[in-house]
Amino acid sequence: MAGNAKLTAADLAVGDRRTQRVAEELSRAQIAQYAGASGDFNPIHVDEPHATGVAGYPSVMAHGMLTMGLTARLLTDWFGDDVLKDFGVRFLAPVWPGDCLTVEGTVAAIDVDGDTAVVRVEIRTLNQHDAPVVQGDATVALPAKSHHA
Repeated sequence: MAGNAKLTAADLAVGDRRTQRVAEELSRAQIAQYAGASGDFNPIHVDEPHATGVAGYPSVMAHGMLTMGLTARLLTDWFGDDVLKDFGVRFLAPVWPGDCLTVEGTVAAIDVDGDTAVVRVEIRTLNQHDAPVVQGDATVALPAKSHHA
């Protein structure tokens, strides 16, 4: 929706989809910045020689919570930043420096109760090879319809 118009459940239908690129070539710097912000300095995220030598990975890997946070951008950009009620994911594959991440969201259910609607969204994040790295769902609470209608 454009401008200051608030999205309502009346604006949605089950099956509505949205796709959004949330990371274009995720960088080691972004991973390191997330480590600093989160306090998670596990060497598999920040120490290339440890990640490749000791742990046997091809590189450092992004934090799961960084990937989840990037995934959430689709939800907040689509529905707003104050309506997310529940958000859970499963991590399916590591995310590496250089990965491009695209999130796909699909409205799975809309339950209207009076003036409020609970919208369930199925969500998954794919890397540049179209391989899923995150899968989950979220619920958002929206007005059932515009008060101006």
